[in-house]
Amino acid sequence: MERVVFLIDMQSFYASVEKAAHPQYRDLPLIVAGDPARRSGIVLAACPLAKKFGIETTQRLGEALRKCPDVIVMRPRMGEYLKVSIQISTILHDYTDLVEPYSIDEQFCEMTPVMRYFGKSAEEIAADMQKRISAEIGVYSRVGIGENKMLAKLACDNFAKKRESGVFTLLRQRLAEDLWPLHIGAMFGVGSRMEKHLQRIGIYTIGELANTPVELLRSKWGVNGVVLWRTAHGLDDSPVTIRTHDSQKAVGHQMTLPRDYRDPQEIEVVLLELCDEVGRRCRRKGYRGTVLSVGCVGGGQDERSGFHHQMTLPEPTAITQELFAAARGMFRNYWDQGPVRRMGVSLSGLQTNEWVQMTLFEDRERQETLEKTLDDIKDKFGSAVIRRASSFLAAGQADARSRKIGGHYE
Repeated sequence: MERVVFLIDMQSFYASVEKAAHPQYRDLPLIVAGDPARRSGIVLAACPLAKKFGIETTQRLGEALRKCPDVIVMRPRMGEYLKVSIQISTILHDYTDLVEPYSIDEQFCEMTPVMRYFGKSAEEIAADMQKRISAEIGVYSRVGIGENKMLAKLACDNFAKKRESGVFTLLRQRLAEDLWPLHIGAMFGVGSRMEKHLQRIGIYTIGELANTPVELLRSKWGVNGVVLWRTAHGLDDSPVTIRTHDSQKAVGHQMTLPRDYRDPQEIEVVLLELCDEVGRRCRRKGYRGTVLSVGCVGGGQDERSGFHHQMTLPEPTAITQELFAAARGMFRNYWDQGPVRRMGVSLSGLQTNEWVQMTLFEDRERQETLEKTLDDIKDKFGSAVIRRASSFLAAGQADARSRKIGGHYE
């Protein structure tokens, strides 16, 4: 039996949740953005009415307000969005046991084993799902259908979102007619940088990528080149599984700052906070890491700056001060002195704590015990109960971050 996989995606999820919670705004343009009180931050979601004014996600709030001064601006409530996402997952579990969250507003459903029980076509089942989600949650959804996860994703992103029904089935035997004429930037996995690389070698459509010899793509981009070729051909062997996110390859944290940071001392305050958070997450999960990555982006549209570099650590660690020492060294080496507006730190090459390399000249065990004790206190009483002295400076973000979920207020 041919596989049937759904990808259910919520339209303008954050904005839709806010409209469901505030019906008085149903017919008004509405966006969810950073901090309406400060008129700062970026647009996280825009309802279809707001998009008609040219407002897009990732735009700065000030730019969005210039395009539509009367737009309703809602502060993000990540706790509420997570709760609604779980409610949607509960509805989907009434149709199949194999529901895999892909993001907070996207979920895969493996429908193959249950299709015969419904006595309906895949499109009819998808419409039933849409009706239930709309009636019970108040959010409109789109459904991409394919014989694997990649085809379902491509169907949703490129076709279902543009159809009145919000449902589309992408058949592999029709890729040449449906998918291949699209611009290369429309393909999943092709960002703006890869789009430019592909265009430099004369690839402007998905079809041109599909018809490029796979060995040429491999020679230029390694395994990623093969993945791009397979995506263009709708090939994907990955299962829909509830255990997809059990294993973890990296632990990271990013932070968008309330203003441009230019003072190195201020930047290092935030860098320490990021290392503290990454170290704490690793310790909580019993991980140490061997590869530390540090990056930053700054400036407006006319003043881009930043870098992204990584280094292999002398030995696996999750100790905050060791992470910070390495991160600070990278920052001092690679920072171009430009303004910094967003920073990120991640730790990869993860290992469990089952094996520990002993050292003769450093009391690392004592440091780890101290940090674990501080972690336990924060877990019990909240992350703001103990803070570093530097976080009380004007540059510090630990207090504001402690009141957020996923970088946004609950």
